[in-house]
Amino acid sequence: MRRVVVVVLAVLCVCDAVTFGPLCSGNPNNSRRGSDSWGQGHYGARRGDRVHKGLDIVCSDGSTVYAPFDVTLHGNVIVYTDPTKAAINDGINLRGEGLCFKLFYVRPDKTSGSVKKGHRIGTMLPMQSVYAGITSHVHVQMCNKGDPTQYF
Repeated sequence: MRRVVVVVLAVLCVCDAVTFGPLCSGNPNNSRRGSDSWGQGHYGARRGDRVHKGLDIVCSDGSTVYAPFDVTLHGNVIVYTDPTKAAINDGINLRGEGLCFKLFYVRPDKTSGSVKKGHRIGTMLPMQSVYAGITSHVHVQMCNKGDPTQYF
């Protein structure tokens, strides 16, 4: 008597069910930056001759920035090479829930270790000092520069 064993494998991407928790104090629903005098905040928005590779989440200057889910911190991000933008030239690399992403315009409290969902990561930098009149925001960019919109 021969027995046949059938193995069924199901592959589930944890990423499909991931939703970012609140990133910024004062914005519990992660409202997105719309259109202002500096442009638009959605992924793919035109920036002159380039394309916006992130999603902008409204965050007032000086606000507390939180971990959207349990994350590990993987070093800081240098956003610009332009010294006139030094006031907002900081960010953080993060991983969690199967995602690798960056948050720009945030001064991180630390750049390594772990942070639990809803706990403080850092402080929103003074965007108005560089881009007067813009809707201040945290820029969320996936490490692979893919569209983060589905996670919001």
